[in-house]
Formats: sequence, structure tokens, C-alpha cells
Amino acid sequence: MIPEAAYAMLACTRIGSLHSEVFGWFSPEALAGCIKDCKSKFIITADQGYRLNKTVPLKTNIDAALEKTEGSGIMRMGDDVAFDDSRNIWVKEAPKRPT
Repeated sequence: MIPEAAYAMLACTRIGSLHSEVFGWFSPEALAGCIKDCKSKFIITADQGYRLNKTVPLKTNIDAALEKTEGSGIMRMGDDVAFDDSRNIWVKEAPKRPT
């Protein structure tokens, strides 16, 4: 887990919002099911993760999952990956945006 994940969970708790953690190495199909089941409004993810000495494209998997859902936004932090301004925001820019 990266520090920003803990910050996000604590921030959700502080404002009384629900949060749900999902195993980051799920397939896009499994992630889409989780997103639909919990009716997520926002997803906070890292660009990639490491498991068993392999890089896992977390953001790419989330993007693929979001194509199978509707109405979800995404916040991300990190590396150079595909970035859709209509649904992605930098985590450091989130406090500057109106709610």
C-alpha cells in the first residue's frame, strides 16, 4: 500500500464517506463487478503496483473496468499513463476542484 491510499481512507472516514478497498490485481472484469456492486462514485488508484516481482498496470485495469460501468470518476497519482481529462484528476489537484 502506498501512503496516499491511507490518506484517502482516513479522509473518507473524516468526512463520513464510505470507502471500499479492492484487491488491486483483479482483472478488469472483476473490478467492474466490484465497482457496480458498491456503486462507486470515485476510484483512487496508483498507476502500477508490484506483485511477485512483476509490475501490474493498475490504472490500465481500472480504465478497462470503467468502460464496463457508468458514472464513475477516477483520481490517480503517479506515472505517465493514459489520462482522460473528462474523468481523471491528479490527486494533488482534487482539493482545488469544486465538489
